[in-house]
Amino acid sequence: MTDITVSLPDELARQAESAGLLRSDAIALLLREAMRNQQVDQLFTTMKKLNALTPSLTEDEIDAEIEAARAERARRR
Repeated sequence: MTDITVSLPDELARQAESAGLLRSDAIALLLREAMRNQQVDQLFTTMKKLNALTPSLTEDEIDAEIEAARAERARRR
C-alpha cells in the first residue's frame, strides 16, 4: 500500500470529506474511473488518427494483391 499526501483548498477538502470522498476506497475508485476515462480518450484519439489516414491501395488493388498471393501459393504446391 502506498501513502500519498494531497494538498487541497480548505473548502474543497471539507466538501470532499463530508461527501465521503477522502476515504481510501473512494479515492481508489475515483482514480480508477479517471484512468479508464483517460484510456477511452486515448482510444478515440487514436481512432481519429487512423480514420484520417488515406489508404495507399484501393480496395480493388488489395483484392488483386490477395488473388496474386493465392495464385503464387497454389503454384508452389
